[in-house]
Amino acid sequence: MMVLGIESSCDETSASLVQDGKIILSNVIHSQLIHQQYGGVVPELAARDHLNRVSQVTEEALVRGRIGFADVDLIAVTNRPGLAGALLVGYSYAQGLSLSLGIPLIPVNHVSGHIYTAFLKRPDIQLPLVALAVSGGHTSLFYMDRDHKISLLGQTLDDAAGEAFDKCAKMMGLGYPGGPLIERQAGANKIKPVKFPRALLGQDSLDFSFSGLKTAVLNHLQNRGQSDVSDGELSSICAGFQEAVFDVLTEKLRRAAVLTNCRTLAVVGGVASNQALREKMVSFGRQEGREMIIPNPVLCTDNAAMIACCGYHLYRNSSDKHFEYKVSARAIWPKYQTS
Repeated sequence: MMVLGIESSCDETSASLVQDGKIILSNVIHSQLIHQQYGGVVPELAARDHLNRVSQVTEEALVRGRIGFADVDLIAVTNRPGLAGALLVGYSYAQGLSLSLGIPLIPVNHVSGHIYTAFLKRPDIQLPLVALAVSGGHTSLFYMDRDHKISLLGQTLDDAAGEAFDKCAKMMGLGYPGGPLIERQAGANKIKPVKFPRALLGQDSLDFSFSGLKTAVLNHLQNRGQSDVSDGELSSICAGFQEAVFDVLTEKLRRAAVLTNCRTLAVVGGVASNQALREKMVSFGRQEGREMIIPNPVLCTDNAAMIACCGYHLYRNSSDKHFEYKVSARAIWPKYQTS
């Protein structure tokens, strides 16, 4: 089955062709750089850029995949959660294609799409699976059973990990987006990292909280006087902050693995493109004797291949093949409901 995926939930316009949920023929991603000057994504500007790009990006995906619209069997599109205007652009475009081509349209939860990148990395994945989805908008733990049913195990009570990266980078005057900038600074650190607190929220909690860590970074900067912080100390702060975040992510994943007795683990989402986190999680999986799946970095950030893969599995596993008009685009979706 040839699936055309379309993703437009935030500031990436993407279209992808995925065959049988595992072979990526094309994955075109247009990232909007205009938001850098504002220190964050401006929803109206994002929606306008999606409108200008979605048709072009989709056609480029077809060209790279060397097929035409007539060869597409299913369209999968992100319809939740995300920026309202951005979602509407992608969903409306996909709906129009579905009607004109006479092929099914299946709406996909953006977070579920991230989880399914594990299948693009390892098509023969052994379920059940515990997945840590960690990005700018989400930090959650999920359990996927052998029937692909996804259940929420834990989630952030305040900031997502990626959001904390962005906010702390802004505090330190590094710019936006914060993740790559802090990663670069931390990688260059030559002195002992600053020790910041780890919020574990109790012995058995699977939830996350990064607001206290963010406050600790702010207090450290204020106590030092931001103008007096040398480049070397800035790298030490970044390294300490990054270690604190990653220690919490690792411990929560460990708890979830023990609770579910699950042997297969995955780390997905934009923050999973961080090389230090990837190395830490691979080492953790090896020590625990569990399979650790981390997608290639290009599949960690928002992309349409994950939407196409998720759509394929949703369609294949459902007895109801008429998804087209049951759900429209929705900016807010219950955090416990991924499908």
